[in-house]
Amino acid sequence: MQHDVTIRFEGLPVSDALREDILRHAHKLWQVAPHLQSCDVAVRHAEHRHQHGNRYLVHVHAVMPGATFESGRTPTKDHSHEDAYVAVRDAFDAMQRQVSEHVRSVRDGGKRAVLSRDEDAA
Repeated sequence: MQHDVTIRFEGLPVSDALREDILRHAHKLWQVAPHLQSCDVAVRHAEHRHQHGNRYLVHVHAVMPGATFESGRTPTKDHSHEDAYVAVRDAFDAMQRQVSEHVRSVRDGGKRAVLSRDEDAA
């Protein structure tokens, strides 16, 4: 199945390996929430340092019917995001938590609606 994933490298050279890693994370996201309509990912440097490593900022924007999700808006203060793969992992972990919570609340909300209708009928 084809998923709508857009990946942008802003001010960075395109990395096929990083693109594949992002697509792998996006595929996992679709397994959690098959109703996702799109996932947009932007990768850029959080700042421009010359003497110390640059931290990467990975922003993920996902859309599903009735909900929009954002992650990776602010860079972490530690140096772990000097590795682009760690920044991608952390942004998608945060996204997966948001999407999972939404899917769970929608599912549980539907169960409560069915329970309340059954109670009204009794």
